[in-house]
Amino acid sequence: MNGDMTIGRWIDDRAALTPQRVAIRFGEEERTYADVAARSDALAAEFALRGLAPGDRVAVLSENRPEYVDVLFACAKAGMVMVPINWRLTASEVAYQLDDAEVAMLIVDEPQSDLGVAATSAAEIEPQVRPLREPASPAPAPPTVVQDDDALFLIYTSGTTGRPKGALLTHANTFWTNLAIDRIMDVTTFDTVLQVLPQFHIGGWNVQPLLAWWKGATVVLEPSFDPDRSLGLIESQRVTTMMGVPATYLFMAESERFADTDLSSLRAAVVGGAPMPEPLIERWLGRGVQLIQGYGLTEASPNVLGLPPEDVARKVGYAGKPYPHVAVALRDTETGTLVQGPGIGELLVRGPSVFAGYWRNPEASRDAMVDGWLRTGDVAERDDEGFYRIRDRVKDMYISGGENVYPAEIESILGAHPSVIEAAVIGVPDERWGEVGVAVVVLREGLTATSDELIDWCRERLAPFKVPRRVRFVDALPRSAMNKILKRELVEEGA
Repeated sequence: MNGDMTIGRWIDDRAALTPQRVAIRFGEEERTYADVAARSDALAAEFALRGLAPGDRVAVLSENRPEYVDVLFACAKAGMVMVPINWRLTASEVAYQLDDAEVAMLIVDEPQSDLGVAATSAAEIEPQVRPLREPASPAPAPPTVVQDDDALFLIYTSGTTGRPKGALLTHANTFWTNLAIDRIMDVTTFDTVLQVLPQFHIGGWNVQPLLAWWKGATVVLEPSFDPDRSLGLIESQRVTTMMGVPATYLFMAESERFADTDLSSLRAAVVGGAPMPEPLIERWLGRGVQLIQGYGLTEASPNVLGLPPEDVARKVGYAGKPYPHVAVALRDTETGTLVQGPGIGELLVRGPSVFAGYWRNPEASRDAMVDGWLRTGDVAERDDEGFYRIRDRVKDMYISGGENVYPAEIESILGAHPSVIEAAVIGVPDERWGEVGVAVVVLREGLTATSDELIDWCRERLAPFKVPRRVRFVDALPRSAMNKILKRELVEEGA
């Protein structure tokens, strides 16, 4: 008997209750709940026929598509683990994830086929490769028992070691995080949800879409984000709620269509991924849209903080309060003690939505926790009402266009250049992307390299959002008495 919190039953329950209701609208195509349930059943059966077993990893390399949804529910029903891969990565980056996860099958869409070929050629393992849009032949699936604590997602997130780590999220994690967000920013059975976040992010699943399918709502699914098209869909499809990162709302607000688009149907627009600039929030509030700030991280599935709708106007810039079923605390970064009352410290998280750990990396899993709390690496401020505002980051990570960028990975690439002896990468403010990277580089004596040469070096080896925007050359990097690079000084120097 399957666990009570398993996700495969969500689509089957809705298919039994509202089979002809539209689950996904993708361009001119519509898929009902009965369609999605049947397609995921057939795909789960095909996995078994191809020799896959419960616990095997199934990777997907694709933009957003309805077939991607089929894969998730098929994995949920078959007890397999879906590995969503960022299609913006280079072939070597994808190959690393395939090898590390020991992927049994790679499902690739047509536009990403060249990347898939290059990645599998570079990988040490040889996974089965399947086209995303290839229909699965209906066949009876073997009975599979799936438990609440079985893994559902394996999502890679870069780490301070420079190598991405796979965060394991279970069915129970997914159940509780969706239940939690529903208690503050509820999706109703009558909602129309615009989904523009990429499905290789946990936010592309657990911030509205899965909740919408649990509730029986309609998801307007977009292959990728386009500001003008998104505004048009809000108007034409009478979209009631959506989720985006700050850049999503910035680009829409900058569009010539923004002032004249009918936004009256949009009840709430949720923002996460980075703190939202207050003037941008006020700009959307001026159009009558509640732009609701939230906060999360992959390791928490991701929902941690949310701002209740009634507090949006008076708490502009705040990420809100902890969701139900989520506990948070502040840890003093100097003493390690928990901060009581109003104060500032590293944000800690605890609850049933916190991940099961990093894939086959017990050391990193231990380092992520302290006294039973998940360390977020972010510094937050709590006011006297219990509202939290994200102030700074303990880690060196910065966020560019909603994408987490970890300097250690870029520094490793720069350090491999023959002319570079060492490098430090920092995030600096940018009006368009929130933050962009600046590389501060020390060259080897007698060797030369230009800024353009090093940027091209990175561009060949990293996804575009990770490539530094500019390079500055110095004779030496500032260091502490402990011989650590003082990145704060680089920031203050205007690097």
